[in-house]
Amino acid sequence: MKMNVEEVMQYLPHRYPFLLIDRVDKLELGKLIVAHKNVTINEPFFPGHFPGHPVMPGVLILEALAQAAAILSFKTKGCLPQDVGVVYFAGIDAARFKRPVVPGDQLVLKAEITRHMRGIWKYTARAEVDGELAAEAELMATLRDK
Repeated sequence: MKMNVEEVMQYLPHRYPFLLIDRVDKLELGKLIVAHKNVTINEPFFPGHFPGHPVMPGVLILEALAQAAAILSFKTKGCLPQDVGVVYFAGIDAARFKRPVVPGDQLVLKAEITRHMRGIWKYTARAEVDGELAAEAELMATLRDK
């Protein structure tokens, strides 16, 4: 199942400059998602994050992974955020950063559900650039009513 940015925005409350998913290339309900973020020099964080040597902040890579995981959760539940609530981070474990992400990179964001129980979702997540691991983490999220 593929999704363009207009479809992505139906499943995430985020908007510019905080929408970090440009498209979804693969989604298997209850299992996994593969999404993309095109990183450009026009990102609002680059002027202040290592001026002269722009690097995407690691926390935003984790946020992009969390947004991908949220889409997977909403699609798996068969609902839109406005129907149910919002997904919040509940935990980040084993986060590792392996290479810098710079303007011109395309982040391939992969999240896989490892557990779902009583409103708590757990995922393993990886961000890659050109097939090379950029970041990985175990994410935990909760779905809350508005």
